[in-house]
Amino acid sequence: MIKELNSDELFLVGKMVDGDIDSFKYFFDKYYNDLCNFVNIYLHDEVLAEEIVQDIFVYFWENKEKIKISGSVKSYLYSASKYKSLNLLRNLKNQKRIEKKIGESEVENYYEEQDSYLDSDELKQILNTAIENLSPKCREIFLLSKQKNLSNKQIAAQLNVSVKTVESQMTIAFKKLRNSLMPYRGKIFLLFLISLLS
Repeated sequence: MIKELNSDELFLVGKMVDGDIDSFKYFFDKYYNDLCNFVNIYLHDEVLAEEIVQDIFVYFWENKEKIKISGSVKSYLYSASKYKSLNLLRNLKNQKRIEKKIGESEVENYYEEQDSYLDSDELKQILNTAIENLSPKCREIFLLSKQKNLSNKQIAAQLNVSVKTVESQMTIAFKKLRNSLMPYRGKIFLLFLISLLS
């Protein structure tokens, strides 16, 4: 993950890779607002801009062991934000074409139903259900990582599998969870932050 970073970032990124939440929080506090403003230049939508940046930081934390950064953390975060913003703009163009075919009101009603008012307990239940729906091996590896805070190497040793198997199963878990939780991602992100900082 670490390549051509200055000494301060090298130290903080190294600590973050080892699971230090304060190091992650340092980057979050330092860049979050500026990144939201940066993304909003592309999207002209503050809510969508925040969602993009939230996704970037979730990915940054969850994949801290394998992300390759060249230059600086700042350049990585800005590049990732720009890429994701442009990708979203392409998707929105496709969505508008779909809306014209089925009618905007139906689309809006669908998203309103999906984004109903949920409290933290309900969101946690939704998250737990999504985790339970993972395959047994995938769920076991995911929980060892997120509940026991074991590294990929430690999980591989404990389950007698390769590190690549662990990485593959974690990728599958994140993809499936992301798809399951997509309608609630803004609220789930709040839980993500609370769990990190509590």
